[in-house]
Amino acid sequence: MFDKLVIANRGEIALRILRACKELGVRTVALHSTADRDAKYVRLADESVCIGPAAASESYLNIPAVIAAAEVTDATAIHPGYGFLAENADFAERVEQSGFIFVGPKADTIRLMGDKISAIKAMKEAGVPCVPGSDGPLTDDNDKILDIAAKIGYPVIIKATGGGGGKGMRVVHTEAALLTAVRLTRSEARAAFNNDVVYMEKFLETPRHVEYQVLADTHGNAIHLGDRDCSMQRRHQKVIEEAPAPGISEEVRNRIGARCAEACRLIGYCGAGTFEFLYENDEFYFIEMNTRVQVEHPVTELVTNVDIVKEQIKIANGNVLSFKQSDISIQGHAVECRINAEDSETFLPSPGRISQYHQPGGPGVRVDSHIFNNYVVPPYYDSMIAKVITHGATRSEALVRMSGALQEMVIDGIKTNIALQQRLINDAAFKQNPMDIHYLESLLSNK
Repeated sequence: MFDKLVIANRGEIALRILRACKELGVRTVALHSTADRDAKYVRLADESVCIGPAAASESYLNIPAVIAAAEVTDATAIHPGYGFLAENADFAERVEQSGFIFVGPKADTIRLMGDKISAIKAMKEAGVPCVPGSDGPLTDDNDKILDIAAKIGYPVIIKATGGGGGKGMRVVHTEAALLTAVRLTRSEARAAFNNDVVYMEKFLETPRHVEYQVLADTHGNAIHLGDRDCSMQRRHQKVIEEAPAPGISEEVRNRIGARCAEACRLIGYCGAGTFEFLYENDEFYFIEMNTRVQVEHPVTELVTNVDIVKEQIKIANGNVLSFKQSDISIQGHAVECRINAEDSETFLPSPGRISQYHQPGGPGVRVDSHIFNNYVVPPYYDSMIAKVITHGATRSEALVRMSGALQEMVIDGIKTNIALQQRLINDAAFKQNPMDIHYLESLLSNK
C-alpha cells in the first residue's frame, strides 16, 4: 500500500476518507481553505495544508494549489471525494502527469462518461438499456429535429450533453414548442457549461431513480453491489436514499447489475462508480454514470458489508478486488437521510455556530458527519452537514430506526432540515411504497 494520500475535499467525505486511510495504514494530508482550518478532519490528519481562501474557486477547485500541496508533502496519491474536482478529467490527467496516483478512473474514462452522448453510445454497445432518443447530438436541421421527436413520441426532453444536477434540461410536450426549447437549451448550455451540444430523449413522466454501485480494478475484474433508490428528490437533489431499491426482484437486480459490471470491463473502468437509471413500468433506462464515490454510498455498505472507500484506495494501489460477485449478497435494508443546514420551510441556507450537537445512536444507526459542538458551518459550500443512516432486517425496521434517530438528533444554534426528514420518513405513502421522482415536490407544494 502506498505511504501517503492527499484528501482533496472537505466536510464529511474528507473525514470518511481519513478513517479509511487509518484502517489501511496510509498517512493522510488534509487540504483545507481558510474557512475550514478548524475542521475535525484537519486536526485528525497526519498533515494539513491550507490551499487558499474560503471561496471554492480559489481553494478546493484550484488545481495548481492541490498539486502543489501533494508535492510539498511528498504524497503518493490524491483522493478527490465527491463534488469539486472529483469528475474533472483535466484534474485527473494533471494528477497523473505530475507523478501522483489519482484515486478514481482514468481521465479518458471520465471524459467518455462525462459526455452524455458518448456515455449512452458506450452503454448501448455494452447492452445496458437506455432511454429512446436521438442517438447523438441534434443538428441545426429543424425538419430532422421535428422528425426525431415525432418518432420518439411526446413528451420529450432536451438535454445538454455537458449538463448535470438538473441543469441544461427542458421538457417539451408539443411540436409547436420544440424548436424554441432546443434553442433555449442550447443557449443555457453554452452559458453554463461552455458547450451548446444538446440531444433528445423520451421524457418518462413518473419514473423512479434507481442506481447501481459498481467496483472495478485494473486487472479486468468488475462487480456490482446491488441497487439504490434515490427517488425522493427536490429540484433534482437527493434527500433520502435507500438500498436495496424496493419492489425490484433479485433476478432483475442481478441481471441489470451484471450488465453494468460488463460495461465497466468493456470501457476499461477502474474504481468505484455508479450507473444511474430511470425506472418505469418495470423497465430500466440508463441516464448517466457518476465516476466517483456517491454521497449515498453508506446504504450500500450497510447491506453488503463492503467498505467502498477502502476498496477505492486499494484499487488505486493496484490491488485486485477484495470480492468476487459470488461474495456479494444483500442483507436487510438501509435508509439514509441527508441533514442540511437549511430552513425546513424555505430551504434557505442557515450557516453559523452550532451551540449544541447530540448524535443519535442505538442498534443499526450510523452517522457520517464532521460537525461538533461550537463548530461553525461556513456559508461558502454545500449545506449538507451530516448523513444519518439506519439499517434493519426489513425496510420497515430501517424506517422505524430512522424515525427514532431523527428524534434523538440535536443540532442547536442553526436551522436544519431534520423536521422535514422526520415528516418524510413518517409519510404514510412513502412508508408503504417507493415513490416516483416527482412525489416529494408534489408533497411540498400541496402542504
